Amino acid sequence: MQETHEDSSGNVFADLGFPNSAQELVKAKLTVQIYQLLRERNLTQTQAARLLGTTQAQVSALMRCRPVSVSVSRLMEFLNSLGQDVELRVKPTQHQGSGHISVVVQPN
Repeated sequence: MQETHEDSSGNVFADLGFPNSAQELVKAKLTVQIYQLLRERNLTQTQAARLLGTTQAQVSALMRCRPVSVSVSRLMEFLNSLGQDVELRVKPTQHQGSGHISVVVQPN
């Protein structure tokens, strides 16, 4: 039996055919960073909710990496509350057509 595979585009959401796949990937990367910062601080979900200015239920969703109904902007605000700078950079694309969105997390 011959095994076959497809090369990834680098965006699992696009590979699975999700609409708004670029935005979903950005949200996922921001959520993972929030998750890691909250784990490092060893906070309860209630403490984290107070710090982030949200609900315990929302923190629970974040800790399960399911930021349902949370905007990219709100995730960036959560990162600010956790002492992180968030930098957006707009630049011309290197190729013709639409540009792309990416997230780069700088290690502490």
